[in-house]
Amino acid sequence: MESRPLRYFLAVAEELNFARAAERLGISPPPLSRAIRQLETELGVTLFERTTHSVALTPAGTVLLAEARIALDALQAAGRRAQRAASSDPKLVLAVKADGDAGLLEPILARFAAEPAALPVAVRLCGWHEQPRLLRLGEADAALVHEPFDRTGLDAETLVAESRVAALAATHPLADRDRLSLADLDLRPGDVHQYVEDIRTESRDLAQLLTLVGLGGPIPLLPASVAARYPRPGVVYRPVQDAPPVTLAIAWPQQSCSTATAALVRAAASVAEEAREGGADA
Repeated sequence: MESRPLRYFLAVAEELNFARAAERLGISPPPLSRAIRQLETELGVTLFERTTHSVALTPAGTVLLAEARIALDALQAAGRRAQRAASSDPKLVLAVKADGDAGLLEPILARFAAEPAALPVAVRLCGWHEQPRLLRLGEADAALVHEPFDRTGLDAETLVAESRVAALAATHPLADRDRLSLADLDLRPGDVHQYVEDIRTESRDLAQLLTLVGLGGPIPLLPASVAARYPRPGVVYRPVQDAPPVTLAIAWPQQSCSTATAALVRAAASVAEEAREGGADA
């Protein structure tokens, strides 16, 4: 199967309209329709249910949609990795959310620099949940990412699990307490992940989120390391004793055969183990 029919299929599957898909691809509808028919013939399945007024994916089309995205991302990633491997100044790209490294980034980079297979590291700062996409597209070699995340095409190793704190305006009634429970926030353990995701949609980054908190806005649940690393006037942090922990992992593409990436994973695991032992001793 070639990549062009998959790109054509993907456009139609996402638009569910042949005219819009053709415009997006820069071709006219008739050749697009013929290409889809040819793909269906090649596969021996019907991918779309067509009427004069609508286009819908069949069960086979739904499966191919997920697989086509993975396949096309893999092709793009292979090209990008080949280009970077041929560079006269090769680097290892590590994707990290600016406030999402649990304080481990600098020690990991220092430990990695001592590895025989080390390369210069370009840290790519990114937004919430961008790391898996960057790995699959070949724009990053490894990533520090909070679980859960989409592991399709990726391998990962858990590094640390942190307790959670609530960030509150200093004037909030709950700020007078030494510690909180989920019930104080009208939450149950099963609600936490969606609660965290909903609050993240309100802000682009931690600085913006904490500004909203100080103004009496939302009460985010954050990794405990944030409290020590990001003190802010007008904001207090309180432990939430029964909240599920925040888990940080290092992830990399399954097909990676880079010795530098493997060395970075080893360095991250070693630093994380020392951090856990230090926490246990404390």
